[in-house]
Amino acid sequence: MIDKEKLKMLRISPNLLNDFGVLMAEEQKEHDNVHLDMLRHSTSHVMAQAVRDLFPDAKVAIGPSIENGFYYDFDYEPGFTEEDLSKIENRMKELVKMDLPIVRKMVGKEEAIALFRSMGENFKVELIEDIGDTEVSLYTQGNFTDLCRGPHLPSTGKLGAFKLLSLAGAYWKGDEKNKMLTRIYGTAFPDEASLNNYLNFLEEVKKRDHRRLGKELDLFSLSDDVGAGLVIYHPNGALLRYILEDFERKEHLKRGYQFVVGPHILKLDMWKRSGHFDNYRDNMYFTKIDDVDYGIKPMNCLSHIMVYRSKIRSYRDLPLRYFELGTVCRHEKSGVLHGLLRVREFTQDDAHIFLRQDQLHEEILNIIQFVRDVMAIFNFEYEMEISTRPEKYIGTLEDWNKAEQVLKSVLVSQDIPFDINEGDGAFYGPKIDVKLKDAIGRKWQCATIQCDFALPERFDLTYVDSDSKRKRPVMLHRVILGAMERFIGILIEHYGGRFPVWLAPTQVIIMSITDEQASYVSALHANMIHEGIRAEVDTRNEKLSLKIREGVVKKVPYLLIVGKKEMANDTVSVRVRDGGELKDVAIKDFIERVKDENLLRR
Repeated sequence: MIDKEKLKMLRISPNLLNDFGVLMAEEQKEHDNVHLDMLRHSTSHVMAQAVRDLFPDAKVAIGPSIENGFYYDFDYEPGFTEEDLSKIENRMKELVKMDLPIVRKMVGKEEAIALFRSMGENFKVELIEDIGDTEVSLYTQGNFTDLCRGPHLPSTGKLGAFKLLSLAGAYWKGDEKNKMLTRIYGTAFPDEASLNNYLNFLEEVKKRDHRRLGKELDLFSLSDDVGAGLVIYHPNGALLRYILEDFERKEHLKRGYQFVVGPHILKLDMWKRSGHFDNYRDNMYFTKIDDVDYGIKPMNCLSHIMVYRSKIRSYRDLPLRYFELGTVCRHEKSGVLHGLLRVREFTQDDAHIFLRQDQLHEEILNIIQFVRDVMAIFNFEYEMEISTRPEKYIGTLEDWNKAEQVLKSVLVSQDIPFDINEGDGAFYGPKIDVKLKDAIGRKWQCATIQCDFALPERFDLTYVDSDSKRKRPVMLHRVILGAMERFIGILIEHYGGRFPVWLAPTQVIIMSITDEQASYVSALHANMIHEGIRAEVDTRNEKLSLKIREGVVKKVPYLLIVGKKEMANDTVSVRVRDGGELKDVAIKDFIERVKDENLLRR
């Protein structure tokens, strides 16, 4: 049966609760997800069995199902190759044909430890020793036994269609101090058609990979000489970022935000007072100056708090909205760094709003509308999720309950569906997370709205109310795009590098057919720059077909071709990025076209 209270918590609209078809669809979806998880988990065990059959010296670590597939970690000194994946896959198919029963058995911890120690499976021994229960469950299929909670399919013959995808390194238990293992990723589906659809999706993901496109379009680079997770923007990438930041500044000014700028390092005592040192220091960098300890900021909020504290505030001043494109540093583990999507230094479109409790509902609504407006510009669909109180938190339980309630009430009042992400709030307050859906359906977490009663208390923030008494404000932490680096990476993949005209670093390349048009092209270029169009010239003594081909690779929206006829008529021939061609276009008309497209984002 469907739990209606659970559906209410998930914010499925109440008018749907009586719709039997919707309820059945939700129940079927949950059932399908459980079966798919079981299928993938069982497939990971079959993969581990195949590896042990083919490479008896390989030691088995852990192998869960994950979103869209599964993986298993192995300790195998020679390492695996891409050719090995096909061998393992073939052996898996043989094990499926054998239709081996998958049998569960509960055994005492000591018996299990003795069993895996006799097999030389030291990783399993360590896992069992960490388990608090007196018994553990083992699953056996043929000659392979594994430690696992389950559940699993009844036999290997019940597996569907599967494919091994890639190899990667992974530290044991995710700790860089531990041994590096080899991780084999794979995916599995109930049937071949579903598998093929997913493999086609992966091919599209590869085409859109922002790391590949970033190099092709000369946007950015990452260098081991500089350091992992540190981005170097090339001219095209720096211009793309400037365009986004300029857009952000104008949008914030329109909505009553004031610009502030804080330092990159603050005294350690500040971070202790805020709770970051106790709750976030593993993600921070520290330094010492003149025997005084400092923390390099992982967030911008403390400087904004100090701006608020700089003078007495009246209830009439509130809400105060402070905005900063603030660069922060966070100590991310090397194993999770990924192009622009996970870095160690990044810039947030960060804002902190100080307000009265009675203003919370309206202000959160304003932020949600801000998010809606911006996401519409980039053609992003999105979903919302509320992350609640974590195990480690600051502030009072009463304030946490108030903060969570106001976030929920705002979304409910707008009939906005949301999920509950239990225990994943920031240590100082719950939050609304906005998850974007890109052009090929992937979800990305970017915008967030955090409701904080704790830091105003810790820093003794006050305002003078209408009754002349000092009251405590509430603080909203929020970003719209989030980390600029991450958002740029998402945009590259969302558009496949084909940025809309207003966002493209180079909007136009003007090409000459022969050297005769060089001076005309230069004059045309100067005119376009004067009109605010981002244009380049290509007057090289090369074949026109080569120039066009290179312009297409750069994904420039417009390629303008100038020959004798165009020069004589004061026109251009236009090759549009989508493949269309326009002949004998008046220069004035083309300039107006681009200027109009620059305004579309507004």
